[in-house]
Amino acid sequence: MDFDQIFRSQLDALKAEGNYRKFAELERKCGAFPRAANHMDGTVTDITVWCSNDYLGMGQHPAVVQAMVDCVQACGTGAGGTRNISGTNHNHLLLEAELADLHGKDAALLFTSGYVSNWAALSTLGSRIPNVVILSDAGNHASMIEGVRHSRADKVIWKHNDWRDLDRKLHAVGDRPKIVAFESVYSMDGDIAPIKEIVQVAKAHGALTYIDEVHAVGMYGPRGGGVTEREGLADQIDLIEGTLGKAFGVVGGYITGSTALCDFIRSFASGFIFTTALPPAVAAAATASIRHLKTSQIERQRQREQVAKLRARLDRLGIPHLANDSHIIPVMIGDPVKCRMISDILMRDWGIYVQPINYPTVPKGTERLRITPSPFHSDADIDHLANALSALWQRCALSHAVA
Repeated sequence: MDFDQIFRSQLDALKAEGNYRKFAELERKCGAFPRAANHMDGTVTDITVWCSNDYLGMGQHPAVVQAMVDCVQACGTGAGGTRNISGTNHNHLLLEAELADLHGKDAALLFTSGYVSNWAALSTLGSRIPNVVILSDAGNHASMIEGVRHSRADKVIWKHNDWRDLDRKLHAVGDRPKIVAFESVYSMDGDIAPIKEIVQVAKAHGALTYIDEVHAVGMYGPRGGGVTEREGLADQIDLIEGTLGKAFGVVGGYITGSTALCDFIRSFASGFIFTTALPPAVAAAATASIRHLKTSQIERQRQREQVAKLRARLDRLGIPHLANDSHIIPVMIGDPVKCRMISDILMRDWGIYVQPINYPTVPKGTERLRITPSPFHSDADIDHLANALSALWQRCALSHAVA
């Protein structure tokens, strides 16, 4: 059996569809975000990154960087083991306390990534709560889908952000234990869930509420607790899941909830038990980032201003982008080949990096450039990006938005 031929044939099909993914080889520059060096074909060029999930540039914040450096010098690099076997460091516990406080919960639990925290938490809840049904929003992230699938629990998919459909399907489930799983900010369309209505429906049916705030923590609420904090609903959510790898600028995932819930996941989740703990320096840096964003409004305010400016420029130019109330600007292309081509031209000719988003991340026919302005993108950066997109829209014969 020629296994490499099997691999090559499927990769060739992916390339023919325009959905083969290429990675930009970047070298981020501390203190110069969103600038980076792009390594390509033996040459190095300076580019501006417009698609980073380091939404607030906290990965370069002096306090965050110094916290990591200080902790490395004090504790070394790795944790030295799983949390269960020698890997629990004092910095992990400090961070978990900070996260619990951020969301107004009794406890928190760290994971190696947001993907793992969703997968581990949902799979554990679904597999160990007898006869449970998980009702999952149709737009949920792959990590949530995999967690539900791995749990082998019965699942029901409800229409995206449609709390009335959720209500009907909760009625149909009857008296069985139920978990309602959804997100606050959906990362590809940038839309925000009607959290109040969803929670009201879930609670009326006695369901446990599970929300993914990955793209919202640090970004919304007076202390960066996410959309649930902004809307005063955090206390009505049983489990709030988040990440340290986006607005907080580090890496890792977490859940927060009651002491019993977090201890339950800690004790039974294979994705927690059998993996090496986060390096203590990562935990120290994340703690510094969270503490800063609990009190500082500067980064969030500046970021909102730059998002509004770019949206206004795109509107004036007729560049189609999805309307939403979040910080994510999806510029719609609708063709995988053109999406890849536009991304390549932006990088090569304009020094702009925006990754093309194709299937399976988004449905076929909805390919896009997902733009995430930061507090550190200048007005000149916005002008440069808008002019580049306008030129490429003409060059690639793409449709303009109707005013």
